[in-house]
Amino acid sequence: MPELDRTDRKILDLLQRQGRMSMTELAEQVGLSASPCTERVRRMEREGVITGYHARVAPEALGKTLLVFVEIKLSAKSGDVFEKVRRELLHMPEVMECHLVSGDFDYLVKFRLRGMGEYRHLLGDILKKLPVTAESRSYVVMEEVKESLFLAVDR
Repeated sequence: MPELDRTDRKILDLLQRQGRMSMTELAEQVGLSASPCTERVRRMEREGVITGYHARVAPEALGKTLLVFVEIKLSAKSGDVFEKVRRELLHMPEVMECHLVSGDFDYLVKFRLRGMGEYRHLLGDILKKLPVTAESRSYVVMEEVKESLFLAVDR
């Protein structure tokens, strides 16, 4: 990753907070003219520092009110097994996040679903599709205290 100076970091902080601001407004807030500011943003996009711009959608608007985290423990482990599991989980649109982790289980998966019926079905499908038998442990979220995609930017 490239080195980021103070101005780059300020741009990243502002874009995370308000990704739809105009380049003119962004430039004004970081103390640059529009052209150099736009070039900095384009450079960070090219270099993979800025990976995209997204609309945050309220899960309730789509009826996805159930948030579930699932720990999955595989009965056998190898590079081939991990790759097969990775491919299965990547193609499931209900999976919001999936992490291969160290510890007592192998994967931590985050789902947004319509309800417990959909979850029951989905969990059964996942366990059937995995290349080795698996054990799972689920955590249904009762209250979302904080959820953010915002990364703290050290200035």
